[in-house]
Amino acid sequence: MEKIHAALLVLLRAGLWERGVEDASCFPLTEAEWQKVYLLSRQQTVTGIVFQGVLSLSEDLLPSEPLLVRWMAETDAIERKNRRMNEVLVSLVKMFTSIGVSPVLQKGQGVASLYEKPLWRECGDIDLYFESRQDFERASYFVRRCKLQEEKMPDQSIAYTWKGVAIEHHTRLLDLHNPFLRHYAGQLVPRYGYSHVSLGNEDGTEITVPSPVLNLLLQSLHILKHALGWGIGLRQLCDLARTCYTLHQEVDAVEVKRISLRLGLGRWHSLLHACLVNHLGLPVECLPYPDRASEASPLLDIIWRGGNFGQYNAGNLRPMVPSWKRKWQTACAFRRNMGFAFRYAPKESFWIVSSLLKGQFK
Repeated sequence: MEKIHAALLVLLRAGLWERGVEDASCFPLTEAEWQKVYLLSRQQTVTGIVFQGVLSLSEDLLPSEPLLVRWMAETDAIERKNRRMNEVLVSLVKMFTSIGVSPVLQKGQGVASLYEKPLWRECGDIDLYFESRQDFERASYFVRRCKLQEEKMPDQSIAYTWKGVAIEHHTRLLDLHNPFLRHYAGQLVPRYGYSHVSLGNEDGTEITVPSPVLNLLLQSLHILKHALGWGIGLRQLCDLARTCYTLHQEVDAVEVKRISLRLGLGRWHSLLHACLVNHLGLPVECLPYPDRASEASPLLDIIWRGGNFGQYNAGNLRPMVPSWKRKWQTACAFRRNMGFAFRYAPKESFWIVSSLLKGQFK
């Protein structure tokens, strides 16, 4: 699969930064190899971004017409789903604003707005953070009043489906499990505050999102949590790369590094930075701060092993299984990554595992 991985990353970089393919040495590909690249792009939920890269190839290097049409149709479906997601998100924010509640969008469509082609980034669910417990409870009451089936998650967040879209409400912006650092992490939220983005809707409704510093930390912790457990895909790394690229002039490198070290994430961020630069092509000057590991293979191995949130890891169970089996499988996933965990984020890893054993881990 080495050639397939190399081809995917070449095309991903071309699409992510909207430039031509910088190294065509792994092309041309056979039809079978192109099929593998296409399937891998779907597993990593970067289908649209990679298709952008495919379009930059010369005609003699393109895949067959049937596959090209299939890829185009898949990208068109991603675009339509994003438009629908934006509509749902705007209407949801308006609904909560009407009852005096101001949600903050975590990741998702807010991060998509940082791409050159936001509609070609595959979307997932909508995660909303509520700054006060009172706002969280009011929003939850409103959901129940709308007769929506609400599910309480182990980490005290709630989940439901609205207009066909999965929604989650959270009481913490930064998903940090170390109890000795939560107070410090909580102080960062009012210190750095929020920004606003527009999703291109007709009435110009703006969505509240985390400020650049909080956005970087939020994504880093999210990637770490999933890398330690079920797995993580390239889309989440692409999100972070685009965030670094677009917002790097809005953060202070010394300040971000100080926060990272205080949170015990120094070694993790060095690995993450290496992956963003070495494999996704992020310019070094766009990193939050310059520290980076000599190579990023430990993280890349996890990415290739399971794809988007570990859904394609042969050892992982599918969602429609008894809860106890899924919890057992989650515990096994953490045990499998124990060496990685305690090398790159030992303290946070310890508390994530502790939360898992107490049944508080989602």
